[in-house]
Parts: sequence; C-alpha cells; structure tokens
Amino acid sequence: MHKRALVLFSGGQDSTTCLAWALDRYERVETIGFDYGQRHSVELACRQRILQRLRQHYPAWRDRLGDDHFLDLKLLGQISETAMTSEKAIEFEQNGLPNTFVPGRNLLFFTFAAALAYRRGISVLVGGMCETDYSGYPDCRDNTLKALQVSLSLGMDSALLIETPLMWLDKNRTWELAGQLGGNDFVELIREETHTCYLGERGQRHAWGYGCGTCPACQLRKSGYQQYAAGLPTAPQDAPE
Repeated sequence: MHKRALVLFSGGQDSTTCLAWALDRYERVETIGFDYGQRHSVELACRQRILQRLRQHYPAWRDRLGDDHFLDLKLLGQISETAMTSEKAIEFEQNGLPNTFVPGRNLLFFTFAAALAYRRGISVLVGGMCETDYSGYPDCRDNTLKALQVSLSLGMDSALLIETPLMWLDKNRTWELAGQLGGNDFVELIREETHTCYLGERGQRHAWGYGCGTCPACQLRKSGYQQYAAGLPTAPQDAPE
C-alpha cells in the first residue's frame, strides 16, 4: 500500500540513519529540511554533502532517492526563546524541560511535510524521534506522534503513516542500525558528515564525529558510539504494549 516516503532530514545522525532505513524499504524516497533559525545551522550544509555522497556511492539507494525539499520556517525561531534559537546557555526550565525544547517544532515539521506529501502523492512520513535517548521533549513521544498521525490523516482525508524507526532504540543501537543498513562505509559517513551538536561546533573532530563534546546531543552521541565501538550489548528496548 505504501510505496513512497518523505523523510524529515536535518543532516544529523538520527535523520541520516532514518533516511537509509527508508531507502531500504520504499520504492521512492524524498527528503525535506527546515531552516527555523537554529543555532546549529551548520547541519543544513551537511544535508547536501550527505545526499551527494549517497547518490555517488550507494547505487541501490541512488535509484530510489528522489527530490530534496527545503522550507524556510524562520518564523518559528522568531517566536522561540530557546537555547536552540538564541545565544543562551543550556539549562532546565521551571517546568522540568531543557531550554533546548522548541515548542511546536516537530508538530509544525510534520504538518508542513504532510502538506507537501499530499501534493506529491506520498503517504509515509519518516522522522528520527526517539523516547529512549531524549531530553524529555513532549513532541518526540510516541503517543504524540500517533495522535498527530490520526489528526493529519483526518485533516487531509488521506491515510498518512508516520514512521519513527528509532523510537525505541538507544544511541548504541542507532549506530548498530546504521551499520546493518549500509555497512562500515555508512557508519564512517555518519561520523564524518553528519552534525548533531546543539552549539554548531564543527572545528573539533572526535572518534564519534564533530561537535563540542559537552552539550547533551554530543554526550549522547559519544556514549552511544563508545558502546558501539566496544561491542557492548544493550538491553532490548521494546515498544510498550
């Protein structure tokens, strides 16, 4: 039933892994990215390098990889007083959420992606959200995205499927999934070309890739890679009943 997918592709580790996951499953895969005024906008340049390398070095995926779309959502950054969109130190707010949480971001991303998918005859939306290794963002939760899937399908009178292949994986298993999908070369591509650091630091290269090494995103990526490189097992993370 579902043959075409649209991947929310930021240029980060998770969305790049999800792109490979979609290319392994669907006949045609398109990508969509957003500029919302994020501090780590360096990832937007990474997007193009990653797409270029996929087309050059992965023939099976190249034949399935379709158009890339890019939307200007800077208005979101203008109404967001967060550490992701302003020069602020990363800390927790009084409500218990980190100030890297951009309210409404994923809801808007999927809504715009759904509008584009509708016009292009695409029925699957793929995102790299995760409940296992995450900062408590409410719009990354499985129940949020299931509810959004229902709302978008009803609102567009079209059966849309939201896929989140990393939802129950920790970062170790995300690295493992990348290796299963594309082998060591793909893992190396993720280390070298993707960007995850909240602060946009691209000047320092670590074993796990580029980043400041201290922000929450870098810490997760680092610890996951260290477990992956050491071959340490992880406890299975199953979706709740």
